[in-house]
Amino acid sequence: MSGNTLWNFFANCINTNANTFRANAGVYGKVYFPRLTTPISNVLSSMIRFAIQTILVLMFMVYFLFHGAVAPNWGAWVMIPVELVHLGILGMGFGIIISSMTTKYRDLTILVDFGVQAWMYLTPVVYPLSTLSDGWMKDILMINPVTSAVEMLRYAILGKGTLDWGYYGLSWAVTLAVAILGIMIFNKI
Repeated sequence: MSGNTLWNFFANCINTNANTFRANAGVYGKVYFPRLTTPISNVLSSMIRFAIQTILVLMFMVYFLFHGAVAPNWGAWVMIPVELVHLGILGMGFGIIISSMTTKYRDLTILVDFGVQAWMYLTPVVYPLSTLSDGWMKDILMINPVTSAVEMLRYAILGKGTLDWGYYGLSWAVTLAVAILGIMIFNKI
């Protein structure tokens, strides 16, 4: 449930930002304001949705904590806001790249929902990464920039998760590259 909550936040960031140009074409043509305001506000509204879903996760966590089924890592809780920012930037970056491309290729919006759903299966959301043995499959899943964030949240809330700081750094590098590329393309379009 914790991984699903974080994934919903990320997917919502991509999906809402993928429609930025189409949904706001009239506003962009009539009023001048910083264009990145819209994608940033989409991420902030997704954070509110995440906060509401997190309340339910915390209620379940407290229940299982009293029954001894989980042992949260309280020190890792400081990383939860960092992971929200991380996935918000990544989702906004991919979303505005897709939004910029849909100005020319309108049919791309049909593939966005399918692509995000397929990406979920390449991320250990409903299964922990620890269920996989070490090998090439686990390495491929760790290259996914969302995997580190999901595992970090799982580690904080459940006390179990696969953390590799090398892949975590790679995840941030990919996030920053996607965000910079997305902003450059978005401003050009």
